[in-house]
Amino acid sequence: MAFHIIQALPKAEEMLEELPLPEPLKKVKKERDKAVSRIIRGESSAFLVIVGPCSAHDPDAVCEYVSRLARVQEKVRDTLLLIPRIYTNKPRTLGTGYKGMLHQPNPTAKPNIVEGIKALRAMHIRAMEESHLSAADEMLYPGNYPYVEDLLSYVAIGARSVANQQHRLTVSGLDIPVGMKNPTSGEVRVMLESIYAAQHSHVFVYNNKEVRTDGNPLAHGVLRGAVDPSGIRVPNYHYEDLLRISHLYLKQELKNPSLIVDVNHDNSNKRYEEQPRIAREVMQSRHHNPELKKIIKGLMIESYLVGGRQESSGTVFGQSITDPCLGWDETERLLLVIAEEAAR
Repeated sequence: MAFHIIQALPKAEEMLEELPLPEPLKKVKKERDKAVSRIIRGESSAFLVIVGPCSAHDPDAVCEYVSRLARVQEKVRDTLLLIPRIYTNKPRTLGTGYKGMLHQPNPTAKPNIVEGIKALRAMHIRAMEESHLSAADEMLYPGNYPYVEDLLSYVAIGARSVANQQHRLTVSGLDIPVGMKNPTSGEVRVMLESIYAAQHSHVFVYNNKEVRTDGNPLAHGVLRGAVDPSGIRVPNYHYEDLLRISHLYLKQELKNPSLIVDVNHDNSNKRYEEQPRIAREVMQSRHHNPELKKIIKGLMIESYLVGGRQESSGTVFGQSITDPCLGWDETERLLLVIAEEAAR
């Protein structure tokens, strides 16, 4: 065996007891969970925007960002529900590079997953204390979800994980909305199969226990563009794409059909500055077609305090060390535009 044990992880129950979510914030999260769920169920006309840095590596910068977002939330509360994107673990296609706070609470130090769990819990709790906005995070490792299950109001399943059976089964046991992205190949069928699986009950092994889930009717699709076999990035946010995919979605007779459009990644051809244009186009398509207005319920945006990116050794406060992000001023302007469009 080539595995070398570094240290044992504490049980999730122990970690939640060591770094508990205060009772007042449990109530905040519960109300936020209901608000997000009502959007996905079609019971609320509010529009969902999941927005924040590509990866959350600096707690001070993240909390500053989320506090600013809370002030915008007050301005747009009649039309938008803002979910801070606080992603603490990152897929690395080639297996190298910064893998998020879970692995490296200090981006320039060696990995330490125990300290990473403590750091990300502390950051999520602090951000919620300072903003009263519960957040979204990516489920890169299903086995780690118990360490954050009391903190999140939205979970994303990434393009490289959406076909994975353990991810699908784990999502079937969650009681909050979960966005299942189309894979990098762009196969919408895979995304729809993942939603189908997540919406049904399963018996499987989870956290060293045999469990049965109820199925998650709040599992839904996220469009993030694709890469064709020749390596060319192919968007799926244009009007014709949205119509085609929504028709395929509705044919499946899945519960609470909902689509979120990720305006970065392969939809922007990795050009982060294109996000405002893409967001506006999606909102116009939604306004133009009642069917799209019904099924497109939100956007994902990569944004931070400072636009662009830097290396992990960089010292620019509030700038991404992974994918480049939209800066704060552009983000605030964009959120106000989205609010206006959503109110139409």
